[in-house]
Amino acid sequence: MSVDAVERFYAILAVAAIALMVIVWGARLTRLIAPSAFPASSGMERVLHERSLGSAWIVATLATAGSLYFSEVAGFVPCTLCWYQRIAMYPLVVVLGVGALRGDRSAPAATALAAIGAAISAYHVALEWIPSLDSGACAVDAPCTFVWFRAFGIFSLPTLALTAFLLILTLLASRAPARAEDLERSPA
Repeated sequence: MSVDAVERFYAILAVAAIALMVIVWGARLTRLIAPSAFPASSGMERVLHERSLGSAWIVATLATAGSLYFSEVAGFVPCTLCWYQRIAMYPLVVVLGVGALRGDRSAPAATALAAIGAAISAYHVALEWIPSLDSGACAVDAPCTFVWFRAFGIFSLPTLALTAFLLILTLLASRAPARAEDLERSPA
């Protein structure tokens, strides 16, 4: 498989992830505003709630595989911020995998790692679009402002990472009840 094909594949996954996040947060907002308007949203939330850790594990695993592919196979040299994003993403494979296998009710470590990774990714995306924000934290031989590719004109490596972190956060948030009444009914 060519590097271009892998770039396109991950960009398509990112588009699907964004669509899923819009649907999840839209359904959640609808349920908060008008609970009886869309009863199907509660069914979707129930399905997501049951599968959220496993789904988040799949996202983290795909992101990790992509990260390793782009550096080890495609030869893209990771910058300092890329390494920090990896430090947040790679452990998520283990934390979410163990959480999914054990059926954990909460995932505070996963949420913290995903939030930290999302913040780093967001800053990295900003650096790519506005290089003047660079404070000189990255090495000269691997600048954080360098863009290896921009699939569909928007999806670069940090953008893909940001999308993965945000999807993981969305899946983890789907484990929390959308309303106070739901909190009373959800199992402890």
